[in-house]
Amino acid sequence: MQHTEQQTSSTLNRSGTLIAGATAIGVVGILTGAAAYIAALLNERTPTTITDLYSFSPFETNITGFEEITFPTVDGLTLPGWWLPNAHATATIVGFGGHRSSGSDLLGIGSGLWRAGFNVLLFDWRSRGRSPIAQHSLAYYELRDAQAAIEYANQRTPDLPLGVVGFSMGAAISILLASREPRIRVVVADSPFTSIRDVVESGAKRLGLPVRPVTYLADLITALRYGYRFDDVRPIDVVHALGSRPLFLIHGTADSVIPYTHSQQIYARAQGPKDLWILPDLEHCEAYFADRPGYVARVVDFFTQHFASL
Repeated sequence: MQHTEQQTSSTLNRSGTLIAGATAIGVVGILTGAAAYIAALLNERTPTTITDLYSFSPFETNITGFEEITFPTVDGLTLPGWWLPNAHATATIVGFGGHRSSGSDLLGIGSGLWRAGFNVLLFDWRSRGRSPIAQHSLAYYELRDAQAAIEYANQRTPDLPLGVVGFSMGAAISILLASREPRIRVVVADSPFTSIRDVVESGAKRLGLPVRPVTYLADLITALRYGYRFDDVRPIDVVHALGSRPLFLIHGTADSVIPYTHSQQIYARAQGPKDLWILPDLEHCEAYFADRPGYVARVVDFFTQHFASL
C-alpha cells in the first residue's frame, strides 16, 4: 500500500512538473509572439497601394512653381520629393512625416509654410510612398533619409538658414538630427517620443502585456532581425545638444500612441528658447486637424520669430 502511494505521489509530481514546464513554455511562446508582433509593427513596411502611387501633390494645394525632385541617401537610395520654392524666402523648411507617412501627408503644413514665405522640401521616407523599398524602421534608418534631405535643401539654398518640422517619428528625428546637425537652426516637433524603448513599454502596458519581458524580447528581435537596438534611438538623451537653438513642442493629452508626457520630458531637457503647446483631449498628431489655420499660424509665428533673431 505504501509503495503504491509513493508511486502515485511520484506520478503526480512528474505530472505537475510537466504541466508547469508546458505552462512556462506556453507563456514564453505567447510573450515571444507578442514581442515579434511589436517588432514587425516597428520595422516591416506596409504594402504599397494605389493611393501611395497616386496621391495628392502640391498641384492640388495650388503651389505654383513646385518641382518634382530626387536626392540620394548615404546608403545608395534615391528618394523622391517636392521642392516648393518661394522667391521671397528668407529660410528653408524641411518636413519629416510620421512612421507610416509619405510626403503627401505633409502637404497641409507644407503649403501653409510656403504661403507664409518659406522654401519647403517634402519627401517620402524609404519604403513609403514612391520611394524604393529598403529596410523600414522606427527612425533608425530614416535618420539617413532626413540627413540626405538636409543636404539637398542646403545645396538649393546654401545662404539661407534651415528649419525642420516633424510629426511623430519625424518629430523624434527632427530632434535627433538637429542635435548633430548645426545647420538646422529652428525645430518644430509635433508628438515626438523620448525613446523607442519608452514607446514600446507604453504600448505593452496599454495592451496589458508584461512590460519588461515583452520589451526585452522585442528589442532582441529587432537587433537580430533588423540590425539596431531600441537604445540607439533616444531623442531625450540628445535634445540638450540643440543648445541655444529654439524648439517648439506640440502634443495632445489624449495621445494613445505616444503619451504627451514624452514632450514634457523633452521640454524639461531642452536648454535653449523653447515652447510647449499641450492641447487637451486631442489624439496623436491631431492638433493640425483640430484647427488647421490656427495650427499653421502658430508654427509660422514660431519660425518667423526665431529666424528673425538669427
